[in-house]
Amino acid sequence: MYRILLPVDDDAKRARAQADFVADLPGIDDIEVVVTHTLTDEEVGAPDELRNVDRVDTVRLVRDRLEDRGLDVELAEARHPPADGILEIAAEFDIDHIAMSTQRRSPAGKALFGSVAQTVLLDADVPVTIVTTDDE
Repeated sequence: MYRILLPVDDDAKRARAQADFVADLPGIDDIEVVVTHTLTDEEVGAPDELRNVDRVDTVRLVRDRLEDRGLDVELAEARHPPADGILEIAAEFDIDHIAMSTQRRSPAGKALFGSVAQTVLLDADVPVTIVTTDDE
């Protein structure tokens, strides 16, 4: 079984693009998908019933979209900071591939604030695909 990690943020357009990328891969009968979302600082301190990753709209959108295409989907909560959380989930679930999206940022913005996608690309032990939307 080939396991793909989809770390989604709160942008539905990017989440749909990630789900479509995976659903369009050949051999989807042998693919399992782990969908994760990093909780915000406010969510981390919330009661357990409010911290459930399943309550995030984009997580449900991706899960439903992939399950409708016949894929097995598992949900996982990533911890802060996001890049570390994504890499930990990848190791914990023995992920073979990460398919993530990123916000469009200027080179100066990346240098000043860092980039989750850049960190994951540099530090992941598995292939990482950056999925873009039509307008990027």
